[in-house]
Amino acid sequence: MSIPQTFIQELLSRADVVEIVGRYVQLKKGGANFMGLCPFHGEKSPSFSVSPAKQFYHCFGCGKNGNAISFLMDHAGMTFVEAVKDLAQQYGLQVPEDDASPQDRARAAEQREKQTTLSDVLEKAGDAYKKQLKNSPRAVDYLKKRGLSGEVARQYGLGYAPEGWRSLASVFPNYDDPLLVESGLVILSAEEGENEKRYDRFRDRIMFPIRNVKGDCIGFGGRVLGDEKPKYLNSPETPVFSKGRELYGLFEARNALREHGYALVTEGYMDVVALAQLGFPNAVATLGTACTAEHVQKLFRFTDSVVFSFDGDAAGRRAARKALDGALPFATDVRSVKFLFLPAEHDPDSFIREFGKEAFARYVSEAVPLSRFLIDAAREGCDLNTAEGRAHMASNAKPLWMQLPDGALKQQLLSEISDLVQLSNRELSEVWNPKPAGSGDEKQKRYSKDSKLHNESGGYSGISRKKFAPRPRSGGRTLPASRADHATRILLGNMAALEVLSAEDHTMLCELPPPHGPLFVWLERQLHEHGPQPWVALREGLHGHEGEDLALRLMADHELGDAEEADESAAELRDLLNRMLVERIKIQQTEAIAASKADPAALLLYRELQSRRLQLETALSRAD
Repeated sequence: MSIPQTFIQELLSRADVVEIVGRYVQLKKGGANFMGLCPFHGEKSPSFSVSPAKQFYHCFGCGKNGNAISFLMDHAGMTFVEAVKDLAQQYGLQVPEDDASPQDRARAAEQREKQTTLSDVLEKAGDAYKKQLKNSPRAVDYLKKRGLSGEVARQYGLGYAPEGWRSLASVFPNYDDPLLVESGLVILSAEEGENEKRYDRFRDRIMFPIRNVKGDCIGFGGRVLGDEKPKYLNSPETPVFSKGRELYGLFEARNALREHGYALVTEGYMDVVALAQLGFPNAVATLGTACTAEHVQKLFRFTDSVVFSFDGDAAGRRAARKALDGALPFATDVRSVKFLFLPAEHDPDSFIREFGKEAFARYVSEAVPLSRFLIDAAREGCDLNTAEGRAHMASNAKPLWMQLPDGALKQQLLSEISDLVQLSNRELSEVWNPKPAGSGDEKQKRYSKDSKLHNESGGYSGISRKKFAPRPRSGGRTLPASRADHATRILLGNMAALEVLSAEDHTMLCELPPPHGPLFVWLERQLHEHGPQPWVALREGLHGHEGEDLALRLMADHELGDAEEADESAAELRDLLNRMLVERIKIQQTEAIAASKADPAALLLYRELQSRRLQLETALSRAD
């Protein structure tokens, strides 16, 4: 779906960022702006400023900033399209779908209506289950024995499904309504030669409503009160519910994730609510399936640190191994992934009750980091005292290491693996990526430290000529001549690099003047909706976009397979973005000085910007 930039601008002009943020953050007037406690990190004194004049928010503590759309993305975990649609609905606007045919628009509208209807049906059932819980002493007694308070039960919307086969018939007078089957609440059984039978899926179970990041009920998990099987029963896959994408408790934990600084991923619903009762409201759980890459990506919208908690037995190790595969593509240098293995006789609930909250917190802090777990997984079953065992480990390590995004962590792990298999970094790299027969030696490095170029468009002061200067090409074409051009070319050729950029990077790129900014906004939308795509797919999707001409010009010779240009390193992109950030901060500092005459708080912003600028300039000097 392509949303016109003109509509986004109109939407932002109508939306009041103070009103949007104020729904989640208690704001107080302070001068020209509003101040409150930052929702993105824990703090005791307000450093979160919202400007009604600029329609912009900024935290002086953690640096988070943006507009109404980015707030919904960062705080509620929505994708760009979800945030735009949510905001448009609030202000009575219809999101245009210029690139869709009438048939596609009709189908999309029908799908949205069905999703809304199914969520309404599930919400109605959830309300009924909550009422049934109050009327069931046996269910209430079960929860009390598990140590849950009424407050936690209300927070998570716990309920009870009665024992009857058709209890929901008293909630939904039309029990034959197909929506009850489609939502997963009712099972339709039609054995050969017999009439259709309908009955409730959930019977005599504690009910755990599953919510998406917007808070809509999309399904249920049910747990038996005794030892019957199956112990846990989930809603089936429906148009609104997919186990591979959703996490139980994420909606309830979204604020706690930022306050505690990490997400604790557990294996069951009771783990989540029990941990919330015991002081760890930052817990979530997978829904009876292995942790997927989509689960991990969703968690990293809310926090930069994830701890997977598993049983210490063989099954727990297998689950951790699957979680490792899901986490590797997102394990950047600024994110933390750990694996917590409790003693075999304990789950998080029992461990805390026996040893205390502090002991569990210490256990979490000492969890196995991703780097060590990757090494352990690669060397499992390999005798490193033999050449065969070391070769086996090298083979095991390759697919794991290759999934890591480029950066310092990946390079350090290469060195560790090389040491263990008794090869140099270069030798191991050649084993993993053998050169074609007849290929020449590695290309000489083309970057010069002391060659400087000042680009007329303000792009390249202080950057080596070899690295960024335009070079003549056949047919009169030239390589990109500005930093914005160069960043555009790199990311169009390697869209996956967008996934590891910081929020600061994303904001800067998307706020560049046209055509660069709108092109990056479009590119981010494509990433959220379809994942990383090759240039050939992006080219087709760009038809009619205002950035199409720019993209086609920059990628004109992409099909020629110029390996030197296609293989842009993460270090090169990071250096480029840091320089762009420095230039952006200089402009913001100038604006802050001008604003300080009317708003003393602008001086605080200036100092915060100066600190960030020094960090970036230090990083650049080290790179040089």
